Amino acid sequence: MAVERIWLDVPFAEKDEAKRGGARWDGTAKRWFAPRPGMAELERWAPAPDVPDLLPGEDRSLGSGLFVDLVPQTCWFTNVRSCVAKKDWERLRRMITRRAEQRCEICGAEENRETKRWLEAHERWTFDERTRVQTLKRLICLCTDCHTVTHFGYAQVRGVEAEAFAHLVKVTRMTVPQARQHVASAFAVWEKRSQVTWDLDLGILTNAGITLAPPPEAQDRARVAEETLRSADRPAVPQQSGSVSDIRRILGRR
Repeated sequence: MAVERIWLDVPFAEKDEAKRGGARWDGTAKRWFAPRPGMAELERWAPAPDVPDLLPGEDRSLGSGLFVDLVPQTCWFTNVRSCVAKKDWERLRRMITRRAEQRCEICGAEENRETKRWLEAHERWTFDERTRVQTLKRLICLCTDCHTVTHFGYAQVRGVEAEAFAHLVKVTRMTVPQARQHVASAFAVWEKRSQVTWDLDLGILTNAGITLAPPPEAQDRARVAEETLRSADRPAVPQQSGSVSDIRRILGRR
């Protein structure tokens, strides 16, 4: 008879601590568990109920296929993971990968530790220009390669623009000129949206019982972006001025 696992919700940043407390890793389920009941050292990671596969108000049809999906400058690095309590992020991540059957929802790739291809969560948003509200409408499971394409500007900063462009062409089967036009059009939309300070609507998370960690205020997001860009894989951000306009030039046309 199969033994029922005593599952735990362990944030990635706390995995070593949980392991020292006696937690074990199930590679198939990709989840930590307690080897026996009543382990006081592991009580802090007792699991909450699973997140429903369809979040309240989520539109699973929004944004199909692979495309460059740039985040407005006023919301750089204010992604869902940064806005969700660590323990609840583990619940949310588990749901996203489970409903995608542990595959990228665009290209179908699985995780591959040897090539450092992971499964990651990406947000699909809608933008109401009248109310200036950026609303989270879908969470999608992407592999590292597809995720890099969607954040094409950040790929430029990290020095992997060529790899991202090649993956875009491969998956979409665009011609090179078509792909270049697609990227240019995406940046044009990004520049327009970056003129607006957007309020974030994360109702599909709060209505599912997800605890939010307050995101940076709108006026602080440019600072967060600058600090994050400076810690990117290569020093692409000018080290002297470091102004928002400098950052926007790097993430815009080069």
